[in-house]
Amino acid sequence: MANVQTPDAILVKSYVAGDENALATLINRHQSKIYGFIYSKISDRDVSDDIFQDTFIKVIKTLKSNSYNEEGKFLPWVMRIAHNLIIDHFRKTKKMPLFRETEEFSIFSIMTDNVPNVETQMIISQVENDLKKLIEELPNDQKEVLVMRIYQDLSFKEISDITGVSINTALGRMRYALMNLRKVIEKHQIILTN
Repeated sequence: MANVQTPDAILVKSYVAGDENALATLINRHQSKIYGFIYSKISDRDVSDDIFQDTFIKVIKTLKSNSYNEEGKFLPWVMRIAHNLIIDHFRKTKKMPLFRETEEFSIFSIMTDNVPNVETQMIISQVENDLKKLIEELPNDQKEVLVMRIYQDLSFKEISDITGVSINTALGRMRYALMNLRKVIEKHQIILTN
């Protein structure tokens, strides 16, 4: 019987053996991370829904054809499929993705838990505007790692698997992205808190 503790690899085997519920368990377990990743790149609910569905259509086709061989690495494999479909989407629409902050994904949510007074709020608002501009100007590879790490809470191993670069390269991109962001933060003398 599939439950929360059942490893992904076992659920994959169960699904391939004919247990449809095993796939539902896998989708439920990972959908928020996968959908969140897609939405962070697309910023459009309808398109994100389509890509999410296409991702799992591809997952089902691959599993049904017995050509899945990434045992124990189900999530990074699905994320790679989603990543490739996102790239295909941008190729088709000939638009490059721009980072857009939303209320749920504010960079300041990771900086401070304090309720700011009016003056601090004005400073924060100004810095957030500067940060948005700066994040949009980051090279795509740095922006991609930053979004995956901070907003999607992916590990560097997962980022490495999805983007196809080494963990060291992913770490390096994150380091450069944060160095660039820090310039703006220091300019405004904002103290980061845990």
